[in-house]
Amino acid sequence: MTQDDLVERVRNHPKYQELIHKRSRFGWTLAIIMLIIYYGFIMTIAFSPSTLATPISPGVVTTVGIPLGLGVILSCFVLTGIYVFRANSEFDRLNNEIKEEVL
Repeated sequence: MTQDDLVERVRNHPKYQELIHKRSRFGWTLAIIMLIIYYGFIMTIAFSPSTLATPISPGVVTTVGIPLGLGVILSCFVLTGIYVFRANSEFDRLNNEIKEEVL
């Protein structure tokens, strides 16, 4: 069996098609969620800066924008962790099944 034959067998395998579909859909979903979080924060800065400039409580120097900005950063880590968890479980399982069935 040549390398091209093996590549073609993998591409035509139904579980490979399932893997590609699930992985890309999940990746795009997480990307859209991150874009909504990020652009929501940026739009708040652009159109309502006084909202983010409001102190957390009277007499405190820290504003609402600081924890919200940290939340944007932390959401990146959380979404990455969610992707890695699913990749290490479902996507790796599908990948191993494809390798076992094709080879």
